[in-house]
Amino acid sequence: MYTVVFVEDEINLSNLIKTYLEKAGYEVICFTKGQDAINYIGSKCDIWILDIMLGDEVSGYDLIKEIRKDNQDVPVIFTSARDQDLDKILGLELGSDDYLTKPYSSKELVLRVNNIIKRVYKDKNSNKELIDYDTYKIDVEKRKVFESSKEIKITTLEFDLLLLFLKNKDKCFSRDEILKEVWGNDYFGTDRVVDDLIRRVRKKLPKINLTAVYGYGYRLS
Repeated sequence: MYTVVFVEDEINLSNLIKTYLEKAGYEVICFTKGQDAINYIGSKCDIWILDIMLGDEVSGYDLIKEIRKDNQDVPVIFTSARDQDLDKILGLELGSDDYLTKPYSSKELVLRVNNIIKRVYKDKNSNKELIDYDTYKIDVEKRKVFESSKEIKITTLEFDLLLLFLKNKDKCFSRDEILKEVWGNDYFGTDRVVDDLIRRVRKKLPKINLTAVYGYGYRLS
């Protein structure tokens, strides 16, 4: 059973989402205060759901920074009453995997959790698969990237984007196709997040030859 940690200061919403997630088969741990959630970091969790604006002095942004210090791989969903591209991009920069604007459907949140869990943990029990690219070695099973035996820390979305192109070398993907393959069919938002994610992968893995195809999308060669 996968464990969801839900950090939300609206108690009624917290209880409602907890009920939906438990019906979907998840173990759910809820916190209404950011500091309590920080104290939990390092304990069992397969996915975090963080409200950005919390009641105490600890924000969702503070939380994800602490989470990423402990674990670069665990997926994180942000929720917020503010529907601003800047918030979404900042969330992605900090290593989040998705962003939901309040008010959101409980069923939609569960669907996004399902999709992320399926994507992140689908290779958990698969046979070991390694991919070589230039001086990089990509461990598909462990979802890790190495160069000269040194691990390069990348987020869940960065790894999914990288794997998409590595398994489809020389194929050109449009931004809409990348959104569908990496974020899923249920993603609602601007395709600017694709360009931002590409930029982050290029920065962390400069030898990855991801080139822009003018007016269309991107290709790995």
